[in-house]
Amino acid sequence: MPERDTGTAVLTSEADTRALGARLGAQLRAGDVVVVTGPLGAGKTVLTKGIAEAMEVDGPITSPTYVLARVHPARRDGAPALVHVDFYRLLDHGGDLEAELDSLDLDTDLADAVVVVEWGEGIAERLAERYLAIRLDRAAGAAETERSASWRWSA
Repeated sequence: MPERDTGTAVLTSEADTRALGARLGAQLRAGDVVVVTGPLGAGKTVLTKGIAEAMEVDGPITSPTYVLARVHPARRDGAPALVHVDFYRLLDHGGDLEAELDSLDLDTDLADAVVVVEWGEGIAERLAERYLAIRLDRAAGAAETERSASWRWSA
């Protein structure tokens, strides 16, 4: 298993974003939670595509905004599935977020899956004591495709 790292990067293309996702995805194992944050268009789903490639799960990986969660089964026996969740709509309508989170019943999947949550900062961390936080931002004053990324494992 590769070392779980913390770091920052400048991503100059969509391919760079996918490659970072693949690098981080190779570190993940069943039970891990990944919280991906950043503004609209920052590359959260593109990063998740890279994670999915490294995990070798069935796709396609698309934004789960309108379905809230998509489960992508592993192609290898014994490997974890990927549960891709988007809390954007939950954050937008101002409802009881904790009740909405409970209704997704994702905690039952954690033993056998990696859960990647877009827009879940402040909420998804309740799924696990230890999680990987990834922040993507558009680089100020840079090319349209340039992004900055930072990632760290919670304590």
